[in-house]
Amino acid sequence: MSETLTQLTQQLKTFLSGLPDAVRKALDQALVPVHFRKNEMLLRAGEWSRFCYWIEAGVVRKYYLSDGKEIVTELCFASDLAVSFGSHITQGVSREFLHAVTDVQAQRLDFVAFQLLRATHPALERLDLLLTQLYAAWLEERLLEFHTLDATARYEKLVAGQPEVIQQIPLTHVASYLGISLETLSRIRARIARK
Repeated sequence: MSETLTQLTQQLKTFLSGLPDAVRKALDQALVPVHFRKNEMLLRAGEWSRFCYWIEAGVVRKYYLSDGKEIVTELCFASDLAVSFGSHITQGVSREFLHAVTDVQAQRLDFVAFQLLRATHPALERLDLLLTQLYAAWLEERLLEFHTLDATARYEKLVAGQPEVIQQIPLTHVASYLGISLETLSRIRARIARK
């Protein structure tokens, strides 16, 4: 994780721990615990992303379809926020899917409910800003890595940050997330295993 992401994550934790009790209680009441079974869809392309999901356990993948091929753009793990960001903020339809790769436990927050909370508790404007900044910084880091690291380095970084990735996620999804073919991923894994 980059220094920027580390700083923003810490700011978010500090902000959440310092919320006044009334604001914290209102936010907690708006969060709904949900469970998705492996292979359930949280969102389909063409739907409005009404909810965002704070992942507590499990893995969610975000993907697009391009000429019938699934292109994985994000893998969301515990403590990540799974949402179709563009759809959520514009209230338009999503171009992407959110799919439970494993059984998933999450806290669901409704867009409309959060807007009402923000109107009642202005402190939550800061939460919205922090989450947006965190996502933008993560996206910038992902783009930088995609263009500056080779496939082996991207794979090693993913496994170092999320060692369970290999046990929980089909290799076809991992390869797509890394922007490589399954065959290339297999060669990378074999080369690493020989070291």
